[in-house]
Amino acid sequence: MTTIGTPLSPQATKVMLLGSGELGKEVLIALQRLGVETIAVDRYDNAPGQQLAHHARTITMSDPAQLKALIEAERPLLVVPEIEAIATPMLEQLEAAGVVRVIPTARAARLTMDREGIRRLAAETLGLPTSPYQFCDSLSELQAAIDGGIGYPCIVKPVMSSSGKGQSKITGPADVQKAWDYAMAGGRVSRGRVIVEGFIDFDYEITQLTVRALGADGKVETHFCAPIGHIQINGDYVESWQPHAMQPAALERARQIAKTVTDNLGVGLDGKPSGLGLFGVELFVKGDQVWFSEVSPRPHDTGLVTLATQVQSEFELHARAILGLPVNTALRCPGASAVIYGGVDAKGIVFDGISDALRVPNTDLRLFGKPESFKKRRMGVALAFDADVEVARVNAKLAASKVKPRAA
Repeated sequence: MTTIGTPLSPQATKVMLLGSGELGKEVLIALQRLGVETIAVDRYDNAPGQQLAHHARTITMSDPAQLKALIEAERPLLVVPEIEAIATPMLEQLEAAGVVRVIPTARAARLTMDREGIRRLAAETLGLPTSPYQFCDSLSELQAAIDGGIGYPCIVKPVMSSSGKGQSKITGPADVQKAWDYAMAGGRVSRGRVIVEGFIDFDYEITQLTVRALGADGKVETHFCAPIGHIQINGDYVESWQPHAMQPAALERARQIAKTVTDNLGVGLDGKPSGLGLFGVELFVKGDQVWFSEVSPRPHDTGLVTLATQVQSEFELHARAILGLPVNTALRCPGASAVIYGGVDAKGIVFDGISDALRVPNTDLRLFGKPESFKKRRMGVALAFDADVEVARVNAKLAASKVKPRAA
C-alpha cells in the first residue's frame, strides 16, 4: 500500500525531477495533485517546471559531484530523470548504496542516455529488428560506413540529443559533411560520435506508450496506450494524433517489441524486475512489419496529445506508476496535438491570438512558459479532440497557427 505524506512536513513524500521542461512540468503537476512534495532541477533558472515546484534547484546535471551533493542534501524518495544529459554512473552509485531509487532504474537511465546504449541493447542483446546502423567517431568513419554498406539515403544523429537536434537525412555524397557538422552542433554534450542508420521505407511511425505499474498482487504489470501517430521534421515532432489506425498483426508485434525492451529496462542493478513508470517506444511500421527505433524511459513529446485524449494523460500515468498506484490507460476520445514554435529569438516573449486559437472547436492550449524563445524552439502546443481523428488534426493545426509569439 502506498502512503503519501503531506508536502513540506517531516512526513512528506519527496520526488526530484532531473530536467524540468514542458514534459517535466506536467509530471510535476500530476505529482502535486497526488500530494507529493516536488523538487525541480534544471541547468538554467526558471525552467517551466521550476516555476511551480515546491523547490527549484539549478545545477549542471552532467557533473557527478554537483548531482551527488544535491541528492544527498535533498534526500528524495525518488529521482526521476527527464532528460538524457545526466551523470548516470553517479545515479547508479547512489542507487546501489541505497541512497535513492531512480525511475525506472539507474541502469535504464544509463542505457537510454544516448543512442548507442539503447540501440546495442535492442539489436545486439535483445535481437529486436532495427534499421542497419553504425557508430562513427569522425567524418571519415561516417563516409566509410555509408560507402561500406549503409548506403544512401541514410539518417545521421548525434549519439546524444533531444527533440531531433542535430539529426538529418543524407541523400548523396554532397550531404555528408553538412550532416556531420549539424550533428556536432546539435549534440547534447561535446562528443564527436554519431549513429548512421540505413533508411527504412516505412509506411508510418508510431509511439507506443508502455506503462509498468504494480497490480493488486504487488507484481509488475505492463499496460499499453492506444498507438500515437506522429509527423517529425528533421527528427523533431511537429504534430501527433491518437489513436493511429493499425492492422491487428502490426499492433500486436509493436506491443511485443515494446514489452521486450521495457521488461529489460525494468530490471535494476539488483537483477529484480522492479522498474516502474511510463516509456515512450518509437517504432517504424510497414504493413505487418515493425522495427524498433528508440525508447525513452519517461513521457514522450508526441504523448502531449494524451492531455486531450486519455482518461489519464501520460504524465498522470507516469506519476501514478512510479508511486506504486493503479493506472488506467483507456482512451477517452480521439485527438491531436500541434506544436507552437517560438518564431523569434528573444527573451520574455508574448503571445497574441490566444482567443482566436481557443475559438477553434474542441481545442485547448499549453504554453510552456520557457523564459527564452528561439525560432524553432517548442514554446507551446495546441490540443484538439473529436470523434474523427482527422478533424482533430485539422483543428489542432489551425489553433496552433493562430498563436503568434513575438518579442515584447
